[in-house]
Amino acid sequence: MNQRIRDLTPAQFQERYGCERFAATVLANRYVYILEHVCQRLLSCAFSPLLRDFYDFAATITGPPEIGYPTPVVSKSFMAFTGTMTESVRNTIEEYGPENLEPGDVIIGNDPYRIGTHVNDVLFCRPVFHQGKLTAFVTLKAHQLDIGGAVPGGFSANKTSTYENGLVMSPRALVKAGIPVRETWSLIIDNARFAPVLVRDMQTICDCLDLGEQLLHASLERYGREALLGSMRYVCDADAERMTSALERIPDGVWKGEALVDCDGLDDSEEYPIRCTITKRGGRIEIDLSGTSRQARTSINGTYIDTKATVGVALKFLLDPDGVFTSGMYRPVDIVIPDGAICSALPPDGVVFAYGESTNALLVAMFQAMADAVGENAVAGDYGAPNIHTAMGRRADGSMWLAAGVAVGHGPWGATKAGDADSYSTFYQANSLDTAVEASEADSPVVILRREYLPDTAGAGFNRGGGAVLTDFTFLEPAVHNLITLRFKKASGIGVRGGQDGTTGGVWQWPAQPGAATALPGTDRDSYRTAVRVAGRLDKDSGAASAAGDYYWFGRDRSWPTDPKAIWRYVTNAGGGWGDPLERDPQRVLRDVRDGYVTPAGALRDYGVVVQGDAESDPEGLAVDQVATNQSRLRLRPAR
Repeated sequence: MNQRIRDLTPAQFQERYGCERFAATVLANRYVYILEHVCQRLLSCAFSPLLRDFYDFAATITGPPEIGYPTPVVSKSFMAFTGTMTESVRNTIEEYGPENLEPGDVIIGNDPYRIGTHVNDVLFCRPVFHQGKLTAFVTLKAHQLDIGGAVPGGFSANKTSTYENGLVMSPRALVKAGIPVRETWSLIIDNARFAPVLVRDMQTICDCLDLGEQLLHASLERYGREALLGSMRYVCDADAERMTSALERIPDGVWKGEALVDCDGLDDSEEYPIRCTITKRGGRIEIDLSGTSRQARTSINGTYIDTKATVGVALKFLLDPDGVFTSGMYRPVDIVIPDGAICSALPPDGVVFAYGESTNALLVAMFQAMADAVGENAVAGDYGAPNIHTAMGRRADGSMWLAAGVAVGHGPWGATKAGDADSYSTFYQANSLDTAVEASEADSPVVILRREYLPDTAGAGFNRGGGAVLTDFTFLEPAVHNLITLRFKKASGIGVRGGQDGTTGGVWQWPAQPGAATALPGTDRDSYRTAVRVAGRLDKDSGAASAAGDYYWFGRDRSWPTDPKAIWRYVTNAGGGWGDPLERDPQRVLRDVRDGYVTPAGALRDYGVVVQGDAESDPEGLAVDQVATNQSRLRLRPAR
């Protein structure tokens, strides 16, 4: 067995890594510092709302080919990107040719089958040289507002061929030896609808890479190339050790999990289950996706690179949440992926764009499979998918406006042993910001009318899941809408360790009424009777969300045109609970009733807690009837 890093003598550490332990630790922290500065500059200076408001980008530092492209640090941003970027950089640079690189270059690419995610996510690589030797790469992957294709902004689940997706760039130089490569810039500008925004964003990204290179050179000048490469290997080795040790602490076994993508954008005749069989022996683990559905017929697929990233995120959540995320964590991990599955699609028919649908489902399937194995470290499911809503139209002067991901995208997480879940975060793999209401309304003719939590939706548990989020919004101009809502058939917010599942949500539209004042719809079940039923499992009578209701497919209209002041409503899935709800302190349930997460009826039904008083008129006067609560829980416990 290899000697653990912590057991190495100073001389052994120096021999293995080419630097002292202290220097390696300083450099490891320096990498984090560099990426924080790179990301902060882009966040502060970007023009696209997806970059400046949503944080739809990620950065890494990657080692050179001679040591296998290790990634010792990733930014604290879009995790779905950072998990793919070791392969992204390796595939891009190997195809371009490391021998063709020189100082001042920026190499780009955006092919999902080469670098993961989707075509709007462009990878920018800056090679860093020291004394004439290729030493590292500073990289950014950043979502571009538009990259061409059949749909402005790209967000559509209807595309059936990669040729509808937009411009695909094999690895090529954007900047060569510090000089912009005109034909590459022209290629992008000629294919993008919002070229002025893209040009400014790409110039900003290049400037951010310059900053990263300068900061990395400062470390090289002080510590030297050998220490820098040694510290990269050290950080990745340490992460591999942490993951191996974490695996050794859980029992050996074989576990299965499954989650569902409802359908694709062609019709709702075919479901797409994501299945995983997880086998753990000693310090190694295998995630086998055999049995997962074939690749979808439209653009909701992901690639094997996205799957690898998701596996890494899931294992960090479950086994090593306090550890850093590096390429080293994958050493004790084997992943079996069938070709041509929804999570390993192949071109041209396996169109990749809404990759988050399959990868988020895989994450929940892994949480489900390993819940018993990790014991109290189990993580309940979240709201499952970003429910991307994109609207577009033209201003009076003929110019196009685009609202990408407007109004929706955030929702509840699942509970853990640490406590109740947050009700308003982005899905587990994103870690992005929420676009401010004022920013959304400034960029497009949208008005956010309401955003609130719905009571009695969160998965009950010793620790409660996050509550479903209801968002109402309208556009003041005629608009055409594209929707991607694919996780409503089954609860994505699975409960763990006896916790209950969160509820499922839906999408509705109230058409504009000419000549009538805009009236905000209510939130009671009867309010849905007059709405157009767009998506989700909805009650046949009232139209409200119901796990036993009829399924409505969002894609029955390829796009949804609306007149000004039509109202849209999204209700997310709710997060799952952790632990037995009957063990929750009645005072915590009382607080939930007071705060509107639970109604008195829900407190009795889900927690066996009898709450007296009026939650609406006198929330501070609520009280628990302890005797009645004890009796209620005695009645409920046998059935649980």
